[in-house]
Order: sequence, then C-alpha cells, then structure tokens
Amino acid sequence: MSAAEHLDPIPDSFILQPPVFHPVVPYATTIFGGLYAGKMIMLQGVVPLHAQRFQVDFQCGCSLHPRPDIAFHFNPRFYTVKPHVICNTLQGGVWQKEVRWPGVTLQRGASFLVLFLFENEEVKVSVNGQHFLHYRYRLPLSRVDTLGIYGDILVKAVGFLNINPFVEGSREYPVGYPFLLYSPRLEVPCSRALPRGLWPGQVIVVRGLVLQEPKDFTLSLRDGATRVPVTLRASFTDRTLAWVSSWGRKKLISAPFLFYPQRFFEVLLLCQEGGLKLALNGQGLGATSLDQKALEQLRELRISGSVHLYCVHY
Repeated sequence: MSAAEHLDPIPDSFILQPPVFHPVVPYATTIFGGLYAGKMIMLQGVVPLHAQRFQVDFQCGCSLHPRPDIAFHFNPRFYTVKPHVICNTLQGGVWQKEVRWPGVTLQRGASFLVLFLFENEEVKVSVNGQHFLHYRYRLPLSRVDTLGIYGDILVKAVGFLNINPFVEGSREYPVGYPFLLYSPRLEVPCSRALPRGLWPGQVIVVRGLVLQEPKDFTLSLRDGATRVPVTLRASFTDRTLAWVSSWGRKKLISAPFLFYPQRFFEVLLLCQEGGLKLALNGQGLGATSLDQKALEQLRELRISGSVHLYCVHY
C-alpha cells in the first residue's frame, strides 16, 4: 500500500495495539483507545533476585507535574517477611485507602505471567494462571489512557488484548496464552500437529503482526489425507477475507479488513458442533460449516503469508 493510500475507517474496537517486547523500566505507554470492559493487559517478565518492589499503574494521563490520577495501582512488595500486593487509587495527589492482598505467588528470581482483565465494575488479576485478586473501580475506567511500569522488574512482553467473545469457548483469563519470546517470533510458514483433531469447545489462537509489504495470509486446517477442508484467506489486493472450501469455493466474510501493514492481529477459531466460529481482534464474525467427523479428522494447522507470528495456541 503506497503512502498516498488511505486506510479504510475501522471501529476502535477492531484495532489491537501491537505488543511491546523487552521495554526498559521505568516504562510508560499510551493505551490505544483507553480501557473499557472486556480489555485485557498481559504482562510477562521476571522478578529480579534482589527485587524490593515494583508497580503497575493504570493512569489517567502521563504528566510528571502534577502527578496524574491512578485508577488502579498494583504494587507487589518483596522486602517484608510475608510478600504481598498493595492495591490503591490515587486521586488529586492523595492516595485512598489501600487494600492488601497476602499470599502472592510472584517470587524473586522467577518468571511470571500476570493478566489484568477489566470488567464493568472491577478489575481481576491472575498470576501464573491462577486468579489472585479483584479490585473495584474508584475512578471511571474510561479515564484511563496510560500504562506505567516502575521498580524492580524485568519486563519481557506487554500485550493488549480483548476477551474471547465466545461464551461457549474457554476464556483466556486466568490462564493467558503467553507470547513466544525466543525469537520473539515463530517462523513462517508455521505448521502445528493436531494429533486428536478438533473437538467442541477447543479454541485456536493465532496472534501476529502484518509485514510492511504484505502479499498474502492463509490459515488452513488439513486432514490426514492432506486434504484442506478449511482455509481462511486474506487477500491484500482487494482487501477481503474469505473462507475457501476444499473445492476452491470462496465465501466472503463481511467485516472491516484488518490486515494492514504493521498492524497487530488476533485470529480466534472456536470449534463447535457443526463447524468453526471466527473472531478477529475480539469481534465475532460468524462461522463456517463442517461436520463433527471432519473436525475430528483434522491433523494439521498451517499458517503462511506475510506476517510475523507471536503466538499459536490450540
């Protein structure tokens, strides 16, 4: 796409902020679109061996003077006999009554995955796949537009996600699907075995970043006979997304085209009786039909095209 071309208007809810890898702490960044119910922030990192404390602040602005309000302050402390987490809210430069949560599973010298799930009236926090705390909002969630990370912490990745829109499928919270950090990308084409096929309730998660000059993107599911009963294909020439049958028949998906250069994306496929449901960037976009026998016979997930991959989970 040339510099002169304009992006099609896309609702904010369809746009996911790219993940950040290995930021230097102290670190502060704008949260694209702010916070809203259904948004998740995922934090992967390591607690240094001699850490005293660190904090993750969901701020209402990023000014230094005056200090911005902090809607949710998450502050693990390791220097006491019994490590714990302090949660609080800062308003008008004054801290409100703090809430103390004992028994934190974060440990010095250990890696961690913390997931913040923002709901209508409270935020839930899980640590290493286990629900840890919940905190009721004292300031409107809509005011939050900045994430700040400070103190003794080594951050490997920060992810900005939406919740799984499928009520029938497993929720990502509290477990979380971490970004793969050893590259930090997977090689493309990417192939993953499905030794037991697919079954109702299973969710396939694919997250990545579109390259600067994209040509194509294809996600296909193949059976043991190397047939391809299901293919999801993005066309960069006419900006369409479509299901493609094993006979080559295309069924266009009515949705904003999200696969623009340098944009982060998330594909969710929920297996259910009778087929697969699709969601892009947390927005449900219908389904494609496939009988249960065909789903059980699938043996390979293959992803190819002009993308970097950060997460493939199933």
